[in-house]
Amino acid sequence: MTVVRPSEAVVHEVHGVRFVAHATPAAGSRELCAWRSEIPAGTRAPAHTVSREEIFHLLDGDLRITLDGTTHRITAGDTVIVNPGTTLAVENPTAHPAAAWVTTSRGLRATLADGTRLTPPWAN
Repeated sequence: MTVVRPSEAVVHEVHGVRFVAHATPAAGSRELCAWRSEIPAGTRAPAHTVSREEIFHLLDGDLRITLDGTTHRITAGDTVIVNPGTTLAVENPTAHPAAAWVTTSRGLRATLADGTRLTPPWAN
């Protein structure tokens, strides 16, 4: 068993979003990964298609989540299930930051609309 303290979480910043990685292969996770996403006010992250299922639970704030072209307003306490192959876009149109807890299986990849592939270190 591995215990990851908040001070040991690794922080990554991509497209204006902060990813605070807690459960990663580097930290000892064998199958699942988990992180806190911190989405500043006014952020519009680019749409990307995910290779693995993601569970996105909004802890604080309000967001617009677009799944395969359909936009949903989510508020704190809502959970979004993003299936593999789904195109996902996250936007925080409010004046306040938002935070989410996200989990996925090890090996997640994301493909942007221009074909750029990302292999996020917090999920690999």
